[in-house]
Formats: sequence, structure tokens, C-alpha cells
Amino acid sequence: MQNNRNNGMNNNPYINNGMNQQQVPATQNANTNPYYNAQPAQSAQPNQNPTSSFDTGNFLKGALIGAVGAYLLTNEDAQKKIFKTFAKGADMFGAGIEEMKERLEDAKAELEAEREAQ
Repeated sequence: MQNNRNNGMNNNPYINNGMNQQQVPATQNANTNPYYNAQPAQSAQPNQNPTSSFDTGNFLKGALIGAVGAYLLTNEDAQKKIFKTFAKGADMFGAGIEEMKERLEDAKAELEAEREAQ
């Protein structure tokens, strides 16, 4: 029964790529399975000082952004003011588009007048 277990382990492709221990060449690395004996990932920032990983500046930025977000999500007056500002901006944008359309129509009319004059 012990022999059957060993044969099953030797045929497992995730342990030794399906080869028996006797069939593995001496030059082949026995740890070729990427899921077995995986190496730890390299750090994305190799120049970062590992002894002081806390960045006060980024912490303060995050705390400030979080405080503003919490204020805006909980204060109805602030939300109303923001929505009014966006509505005014959308109205101004729409008025600008209408003005551009009028200018385009004026330019077309001038071109037609010039063509008729010739």
C-alpha cells in the first residue's frame, strides 16, 4: 500500500511534472512547478527605504480627502450647493453651444450672401 502512494505521488504533475524520481535527469531542477516553491513577488518600488514605510504626506492627503468626502456625503446643504453649481455650469455650457450654433448659422448666411453677389 505504501508503494501505491509513492507511485501516485510520482505521477502527480504538480509535484514533479509527471516524471518518476528515477526518470528526472540530474541537470533538471526538481522545483520546476510554478505553484510549488513559488518565489515571493519583488517589491514594485526597489528604492523605497524598508525601515520607514510610513509616509506622513500621503497619510495627511488621504485623511483630508476622507474628511471632505465624509462632509459632502453627510451635509445636505453642501450637497445642494454642489448640485446647484453643476446645474449652473451645465446651463452655461448649453448656452455656449447655442451661441456657437448661432455663429455657425451667421457664417453660413454670410457665405450665401457672398455667393449670390458674385
